[in-house]
Amino acid sequence: MQLGVFSVSLSVADMATSRAFYEKLGFGMVAGDGETWTILANGTTAIGLFHGMFEGNLLTFNPGWEGLGTESGEFTDIRELRAQLAALGLEPTADTTAESPSGPASFMVTDPDGNVILIDQHV
Repeated sequence: MQLGVFSVSLSVADMATSRAFYEKLGFGMVAGDGETWTILANGTTAIGLFHGMFEGNLLTFNPGWEGLGTESGEFTDIRELRAQLAALGLEPTADTTAESPSGPASFMVTDPDGNVILIDQHV
């Protein structure tokens, strides 16, 4: 199963303060609106900062992306990934895959310890 590129999505209380902290660690903004969401990168490592979009922190996978937002050629569509995981007994939540037959969509699954994993396809 190819889930796409991995990053950590952090729910932050103050975007400017959080962004400044990660910039001190060598991260720079590569995407986002800078107010509700910001994607920061340091080399091949990406961190997403989100204000008011999610509760808690998320492990994030992006089908169709490789590297830092670069689209990959071939990939498994998120709807197929959802079907595979559901067949394995995982219950997707916050599922938008039924809203359109292709293109951007997302869903979440939760691991046995309560860690939330976001599968978020942008292409």
